[in-house]
Amino acid sequence: MTAAFARRSPAAVAFALATVYIVWGSTYLAMRITDRTMPPLLMSSARFLVAGSLLFALTARGRRPTLRQWVASAIAGAALLGIGNAGVAWAETRIESGLAALIVAVIPLYVALFDRVFFGRRLSPLATCGLLVGFAGVALLVRPGGTSHVGAALLLLATTSAWAAGSLYARGAPVPENPLLAASMQMLSAGVLLGIVGLASGEAGAVHRDAFGAEAVLAFFFLVVFGSLLAFSAYAWLLKNVRISLVATYAFVNPVVAVALGAAFLGEAVTWTTALAGTAIVVAVVLIVSAKPPVLRRRKVRARAATLAS
Repeated sequence: MTAAFARRSPAAVAFALATVYIVWGSTYLAMRITDRTMPPLLMSSARFLVAGSLLFALTARGRRPTLRQWVASAIAGAALLGIGNAGVAWAETRIESGLAALIVAVIPLYVALFDRVFFGRRLSPLATCGLLVGFAGVALLVRPGGTSHVGAALLLLATTSAWAAGSLYARGAPVPENPLLAASMQMLSAGVLLGIVGLASGEAGAVHRDAFGAEAVLAFFFLVVFGSLLAFSAYAWLLKNVRISLVATYAFVNPVVAVALGAAFLGEAVTWTTALAGTAIVVAVVLIVSAKPPVLRRRKVRARAATLAS
């Protein structure tokens, strides 16, 4: 796996994107299955500790991360995995997996918004239109009488914004140059944090012997091997090697995969409201990701003018 992400080649980028597209879309189903019998925070803690330990053992040979790198990794891990990913697992104890995936698809909207507010990057008219369309879709999902539920509210206000902020932070944070080592440190940090929070919230009392049935155990190992070891490592590598707007395109595919699997295996209903809101969110993400910043456009115009003048 480490060799697959060794070089920034078109094949490596395509492989990493395909992994994030398909695997993360299927993790919503796996989390929904584990949520039936396992407490979400402790399940997520165990998932990240197992995956993080394995990946750290593979990538830390001969390397000794500094305290500064551990602190940066802990911050990124808390945002991306502690609040972001584990927040999805917690929310799926209250809402359907397909709906959770549709709400999480607004992450690129937050990325664009945070880029504008905190980093001063101007939005093009197309990106601004995407923000309006996207948040209109979200409003349709969480309207009164719709899915205005604590699970949906958590995803919309905390989980998605934390993932967006964590992605922007990780892009320039002083984490190890090896993105797989950085990913392992983020998973370990998040695993410890979630274990503390899970135990403090009394989740240990919800762990019973029947929680380890074949279906739940298979779903858990799918999350460890494919969701964490493979897909999150691919995501961490993409953040360091390609522009974040390209990375954000996973939001096009994840909801489609999650809704299809939820309907096929869990019997989750797809209403016209959900379909309309989901379409609006996906269209908004397409507009935002495909839009080019006004500054870049002006630079290209000036470069072309200089070429013609010469």
